[in-house]
Amino acid sequence: MATTTRQTAEERREAVLTAALEEFARAGYRGASTEAIARKAGISQPYLFRLFGSKKELYLAGVRRCFRRTLETMQAAAEGLRGEEALVAMGRAYTELLSTDPLMLQAQLQTYAAAVDDDDVRRAAREGYGDLYSYVERVSGASAARLARFFATGMLLNVIAAFGLHEEQEPEPWALGLLTGARGPELSS
Repeated sequence: MATTTRQTAEERREAVLTAALEEFARAGYRGASTEAIARKAGISQPYLFRLFGSKKELYLAGVRRCFRRTLETMQAAAEGLRGEEALVAMGRAYTELLSTDPLMLQAQLQTYAAAVDDDDVRRAAREGYGDLYSYVERVSGASAARLARFFATGMLLNVIAAFGLHEEQEPEPWALGLLTGARGPELSS
């Protein structure tokens, strides 16, 4: 007789959050279906609401998760480093994250779109972005201007990844200009 291991509520929350991130990244906050998320997670829709309370609370948990994952990626990359060396390591790690996990890029872009007209999403995104900024500022000691360039390059990397420009063998001249310009210290080998 096969035995099954019963999941704890925390394990089920994780399964739901994983399924939700996929659905929200693909369809956005408004387009995602809690029914599809529950089905993917192998639970009932009422249990999904028991775990998270509402679709919005589930979405906000996903927003926080994405920002936390980005922060943890940067922390791991910059461990033991300071200054420009830390910035370079974090930039490379972020580029790697975007190229190996398209879900992260989709989730970010959906978050930015939802933040335009939803105060709760805007607040969660601002908090997450603020945590990223504070960490990068602390470990790099960089000036406000250098930090702005670092984060601007990160946003440009989002556009480059979304357009698939980094995968082009012979990019168009305008795309080559963006790629070349983005290859500051964060991307240089």
